[in-house]
Amino acid sequence: MKPKAAVEAMPQRHGQIAARLKETLALIGEDPSREGLMKTPERYEAAMRYLTSGYHTNLQQLVNGALFKVDFDEMVVVKDIEFFSLCEHHLLPFFGKVHVAYIPKNKVIGLSKLPRIVDMFARRLQLQERLTQQIAQAITEVLQPRGVGVLCEAQHFCMMMRGVEKQHSGTVTSTMLGGFRKSKATRDEFLALVRR
Repeated sequence: MKPKAAVEAMPQRHGQIAARLKETLALIGEDPSREGLMKTPERYEAAMRYLTSGYHTNLQQLVNGALFKVDFDEMVVVKDIEFFSLCEHHLLPFFGKVHVAYIPKNKVIGLSKLPRIVDMFARRLQLQERLTQQIAQAITEVLQPRGVGVLCEAQHFCMMMRGVEKQHSGTVTSTMLGGFRKSKATRDEFLALVRR
């Protein structure tokens, strides 16, 4: 996560990202003053601020008390949560789906909060491996459940557009905590539900 001082300072630097992109456009041989590029630096800055807005999202404020006491101790699964993120190595997009499961201990979370938690971490410069872990750890922090499982399936433009240029390869990462790590049967149930 970003140091607190850096996060707080970012809004005061409005316009500086656009100014630097204008310089970058010139460095790659473009004319930043031509009609098609005149507004691009400002649009790019707005897009980058949105795509990295997860740095400024607070987990507790996001959940906003949407935790509910319930006598239920079976697996809860939310499948196919779409996400888009930026690879921290090349600043190119990677995208895919996240599947989340947890086994409650006295309380459940509002279902819409799970995709919001995914977005909170996806809207940062990321590695898929870290993204998967952060989602699982955040759900654990908020819910303190018996276990959490997160499976992330993604395609990376840094592999598709450059480098090895493989268009159909995908990457799968998982994080299993608590009962999901300890019990093969629990993991198998989660994976079967995701693949159904």
